[in-house]
Amino acid sequence: MRTLLNIIWLLFGGIWLWLAYMIVGLFACIFIITIPAAVACWRIAGYVLWPFGRRVVDMPGAGAGSCLMNLVWFFVAGLWLAISHVTTAFFQAITIIGIPLAIANLKLIPVTCFPFGKSVISDSQAPII
Repeated sequence: MRTLLNIIWLLFGGIWLWLAYMIVGLFACIFIITIPAAVACWRIAGYVLWPFGRRVVDMPGAGAGSCLMNLVWFFVAGLWLAISHVTTAFFQAITIIGIPLAIANLKLIPVTCFPFGKSVISDSQAPII
């Protein structure tokens, strides 16, 4: 079921969201100091491309640096990417088949706004952690 949902997700919004994250990550590479933001952006891009069967968990030991980067990230890119998620979710929710996709899309917004101090893992790794 996860594979089917991921394929439907990919066709009806996932590829466009992935492309947006990749472009934002490339822009973040312009300045040396924002390269960690590019890495976080690309980490989320992989999650946005194939979200079902994976989850986001907090990384223990994330300190004040990740909090500061989350604040900067939110105003520079997180807010705009969150708006793209809301827009995509709106169009996905128009059909009955798209409602689960829209719900999953809205669940991506917290990690989109504050990606630092978080890690993406598969559901099979979740009981270990």
